[in-house]
Amino acid sequence: MKLAIEALQNPEKARFTASFCAAAITVLAIIHCITRIFSRTMMLNAARLIEFRIRDDMFNHLTTLDLSFFSNSRSGDILSRFSNDLTNVRMLTGFGLMSIINTALIYSAAVTMMARIQPALTFWAILPFPLMVLIVKKISAHLFSRSLKAQKELAALSSQAEESVSAVRLIKSYCREEYFLKEFEKTAECYLKQNLRIARLRGLIIPVMAAATGAGTLVVLFIGGRYVINGIITLGDYVAFSGYLAMLVWPTAVLGWILTLAQRGAASMSRLSEILAAEPAVFDHPEAVSLANLKGGIELRDLKFSYGETEVLKGISCNIKPGETVGITGEVGCGKTTLLRLIARLLPISENMLFIDDIDVNLIKSSSLRGKTGYVPQETFLFSRTIAENIGYSFTNEMVSDDIRKAATQAGFIEDIESFPKKFETEVGEKGVTLSGGQKQRLSIARAVAGNPPILLLDDPLSAVDAGREEDILNELGKFYNGRTVLIVSQRISAFRDCSSIIVLQDGKIAERGTPAELIDKNGLYTEIYRRQQSS
Repeated sequence: MKLAIEALQNPEKARFTASFCAAAITVLAIIHCITRIFSRTMMLNAARLIEFRIRDDMFNHLTTLDLSFFSNSRSGDILSRFSNDLTNVRMLTGFGLMSIINTALIYSAAVTMMARIQPALTFWAILPFPLMVLIVKKISAHLFSRSLKAQKELAALSSQAEESVSAVRLIKSYCREEYFLKEFEKTAECYLKQNLRIARLRGLIIPVMAAATGAGTLVVLFIGGRYVINGIITLGDYVAFSGYLAMLVWPTAVLGWILTLAQRGAASMSRLSEILAAEPAVFDHPEAVSLANLKGGIELRDLKFSYGETEVLKGISCNIKPGETVGITGEVGCGKTTLLRLIARLLPISENMLFIDDIDVNLIKSSSLRGKTGYVPQETFLFSRTIAENIGYSFTNEMVSDDIRKAATQAGFIEDIESFPKKFETEVGEKGVTLSGGQKQRLSIARAVAGNPPILLLDDPLSAVDAGREEDILNELGKFYNGRTVLIVSQRISAFRDCSSIIVLQDGKIAERGTPAELIDKNGLYTEIYRRQQSS
């Protein structure tokens, strides 16, 4: 532009013609366009890859964490970190980083060229900028804390939405729509307030930026104009200088947005780091081994376990032989479910307390033990897929239809499946919403026995099954028990008909153990449970 104006003023003294300068500007504009497309594609694609890697690492890490982590974390909060927090990090590493590089290059190049034209004028033109940086820095310090609060409010909002959707049938049953609507509005209002506070800070940054660039423009108009009149610089120099100053307007304006984005990204990354830094309480010992053949012997040696300060198991000792079927009963909260979770290695346990085939459970790889253990939890969970996929989901290789049918038969679920129009291809819906409670339990049993495990852990597996169907299921399971170590937790005595021995827990300890006949003769706690159920 400088050379073009000088060529128009003094064509005979100009180094290049105005036409040549116009052509050069056109070529440079095309190069700039190509470079901008390439740089944006490269940087934004890299940000997407970074987002993918972080999300992948987070999910992989979540699969290593134990039950205690998820007991203390809300699902909606975790989902919020996977979506909104990761988006903020992607924006920072993509468009934010690209803008930072662009701003640094333009500032360094433009200021250098301005100084070559007139150093004194450059000093006065950029004098407002350091003051602007100090003000913006002070504002951005508050942006971080407010951004962190906003992300926490968003997590609370996501958790409340997820919880309300999951419990929609219960909410409608109790006519609590208005209550949950008001609660959601309160949480949404808190999230809105935090974002409005951020918006007010961002609203301060942009005017500060505009004031700095406007002041610089006024300086150039006033002092630069006098320099042109006095012949210190040429009109072409003035135009070039104004052009360089104009190049600083957009990077200066976007600098405030970058600082906001940086604070949001930093706040989000700190929340993501909380998950990535979480250490699993259940982990494999460096000397842990895989079990090639599992016989199924289980030995408890003064087994103790506590949830925080609450002691649940208070020194249990017993020996379960390979192939033995053992029933476990007792009052609510006596530690029955906890015992099964410890055997399945879902909870951390101290050394020399639990042995599988005479090997300390801490010296067995978790994947090896769980791969050879069929576990039916007390709370049945089904995936929103077909019945066949739910039965065989734990296998890396595809299960043949005969294996799936056999597992469904052993769980007493085959008649129900045959009554469905799509049979094994029937979609069970969200958390098995299309199935009854008893059908969910039987599908869960089929899933556990499908892998033909040497150890089978059943945690109250027939609580939602009616008496008539219970008899059929027990007949089929009785055939499956042969040669396997089976532990059945139940409050219903009828579930123990195939058990060789029964353990009665009370207050975290073994109160009684023996065969059903022996326990009835003792006239103790088991006898009381037996008589109460017989009379009912």
